[in-house]
Amino acid sequence: MATEEKNRYSADELKEFEAIIQSKLAETNAELKYLREALSKKNDPGTDDTSGNSKVMEDGADTQEKESMNQLAVRQQKFAKSLENALMRIKNGTYGVCIDSGKLISKERLRLVPHTQHSIEAKLKQR
Repeated sequence: MATEEKNRYSADELKEFEAIIQSKLAETNAELKYLREALSKKNDPGTDDTSGNSKVMEDGADTQEKESMNQLAVRQQKFAKSLENALMRIKNGTYGVCIDSGKLISKERLRLVPHTQHSIEAKLKQR
């Protein structure tokens, strides 16, 4: 059995990965909720109404900040979707298998990048 190569992770191993993914997904969704709330505060005067001449300059900075937050929200949303897809792969039994080589992705890599579908070797070949 020691020389035989595994082609799937055990149920216990998958539970460990599922817990990691669920934790990261909860963090990501919390950050995404915060970003959406921050972006949805339209016409929030705050203290900006107290100054006159600097308002034009602040509008540019506000626009740039909102654009940056929007880009971050899009990235977080994409990451959340990747994590959800990883959970689906756990359920259908394909989690942890490299889509390029068909070999098992190392546990160390999956712990660091739980949504990956590529082994480190396959990822390096893509460059």
